[in-house]
Amino acid sequence: MIKNRIDVVTLGCSKNLVDSEMLMRQLLANGYTIDHDSDNPQGEIAIINTCGFIGDAKEESINMILSFAEQKKMRKLKKLFVMGCLSQRYMDELTLEIPEVDKFYGKFAWKNIISDLGKSYNQELSLERMLSTPAHYAYIKISEGCNRTCSYCSIPLITGKYDSRPIEEIVEEVSSLVAKGVKEFQFIAQDLTYYGLDIYKEMKIAELVKRVSDIPGVEWIRLHYAYPAHFPMDLLPVIRDCDNVCKYLDIALQHISDNMLSKMRRNITKQGTIDLMRKIRAEAPGIHLRTTLMVGHPGETEQDFNELLDFVRDTKFERLGTFPYSHEEDTYCDKNYTDNIAPEVKEERLSKLMEVQEDIALDVNEDKIGQTLKVIIDSETPDYYIGRTEFDSPEVDGEVLINKEEPLTIGSFYNVEITSAMPFDLMGTIV
Repeated sequence: MIKNRIDVVTLGCSKNLVDSEMLMRQLLANGYTIDHDSDNPQGEIAIINTCGFIGDAKEESINMILSFAEQKKMRKLKKLFVMGCLSQRYMDELTLEIPEVDKFYGKFAWKNIISDLGKSYNQELSLERMLSTPAHYAYIKISEGCNRTCSYCSIPLITGKYDSRPIEEIVEEVSSLVAKGVKEFQFIAQDLTYYGLDIYKEMKIAELVKRVSDIPGVEWIRLHYAYPAHFPMDLLPVIRDCDNVCKYLDIALQHISDNMLSKMRRNITKQGTIDLMRKIRAEAPGIHLRTTLMVGHPGETEQDFNELLDFVRDTKFERLGTFPYSHEEDTYCDKNYTDNIAPEVKEERLSKLMEVQEDIALDVNEDKIGQTLKVIIDSETPDYYIGRTEFDSPEVDGEVLINKEEPLTIGSFYNVEITSAMPFDLMGTIV
């Protein structure tokens, strides 16, 4: 047990990661040594930032809490704090069930950890973070909350209504990170496209992206989690015309049949979705679309699923993730539907969908053979440097493997000729 060391563990999405980074910066300023996601936690204090989105994530969070609670029972840990979405949603139950935890904090109450440690929150550092990512990229959370009412989603129950950050604050944060050497910025929100409606009374995502793209030193901006209904078309010229805005858009569609879109309360039709995909590709040539699709939502028939398969075959998404429906309490589904699709049917549909996508992904990657692409280097192994193109977001997308023929600098950009392709990764050589 190392005195004045705090081990911080972050579970869940990149939005949680930003919260952890802000907390760690404050703790660092108060004299603590911080270790994030350590394989060998040795601090006298541990803080677990939890996820409460779906069943698997909740189980992972609970298991992590229990493992640290066991360390505390064995007197290998003095204090254990838990924050984030799981404790926001189930604070009373968790407090009763896991008494080894000194205190649970809601998702937006993490600043109280600092005062409960007898320390002070430093307002001057409110936009600063202790980055847990490689030093050349960072996540930028542009908002909290969500105003959508999707049938299956518990996030609005946890995070509340949409809350945009002011443009000027985001610009200041990015400028500060650029000064520290960050070159690549992943914009994240539960719903990017709603940005600005609450504080400016109109969608402002296009203006925000353009303002940040004008900051000297910003090399790449990548956009995550757009919503298809009422999509802000003025974003497309910004993606097309700004060289440092990646030709990449993460837009969660979830399904395509009108039956399922209606049951999911997605506020868009099949034809509206198809028209939007065509419009995006026409207005921003070369864009790579990433989407997530759900199988096994209550009421999904074989016909619905086959429509989804056909849609994926026709649309040829460059990036695609899929997940089985998880029945979450207090959601619209919980109150109005029965989870009537068998787990084995969900898994079978998921496998079929990913089989189709694997062939598409291979075709997409093979088309890149012979092209020279701008690649940022993230890391190295004994045999390869590992990088990404503008079409690849960290953690969720593929990578470019580069033979170690000459020394490269982590965090720098290089021109790489693509020499071979696999379904989800590329191989190349420095030009």
